[in-house]
Amino acid sequence: MLITFEGLDFSGKTTQANLLLARLRGRGEVVHFIREPGGTPVSERVRTLLLDRSTPDIHPIAELFLFSASRIQLVNEVILPAIRRGETIVCDRYHDSTTAYQGYGRGISLEAVRTINRLATEGIDPDVTLLIDIPLDEIERRRTAAGLPADRMESGGRSFYERVRAGYLELARSEPARILRLDGVAPVEEISRRIWGIVEPRLLPPGRHP
Repeated sequence: MLITFEGLDFSGKTTQANLLLARLRGRGEVVHFIREPGGTPVSERVRTLLLDRSTPDIHPIAELFLFSASRIQLVNEVILPAIRRGETIVCDRYHDSTTAYQGYGRGISLEAVRTINRLATEGIDPDVTLLIDIPLDEIERRRTAAGLPADRMESGGRSFYERVRAGYLELARSEPARILRLDGVAPVEEISRRIWGIVEPRLLPPGRHP
């Protein structure tokens, strides 16, 4: 089973992914927790290049291909083998990030992005995607409170993030059975309970594998 978390930076998606991971492992599931970009030696090197603020300007299409290159390594080295073993994968970002950030955010043709996503994922879609949605003002509040500088992707500006958020919401509207929006401003424990209520019914009984 492939479970993905999506959302803007500082949405709390990584916190929720870790809480779900703990619940799944407590249930006895074999679970892999991975992040995008990253998760393999090659993918981690690509991550450094993409997020480092000192990296020279990257053309939007080059950025798209770099994220996709990282993903195809992750799919073939981690995700596909785990799926074949009947294990669970929790992934912090996946191809919906590319559609939202490079498609809606950077303005690259959505048709082109979807084609590249299919190639980079070997056609593997998540079983469920949890979109942790927060308004842009909340992002700024959380970043300021954390005292953290923006990385290269986070430095895109407010209008960029408005387009990305709108893209995520459009994806959720277009695939309501897979992409489930959760209010990221709600208390952490409440969001976690809602996520478990979504995920638990989709799991096989303990000890059973496909």
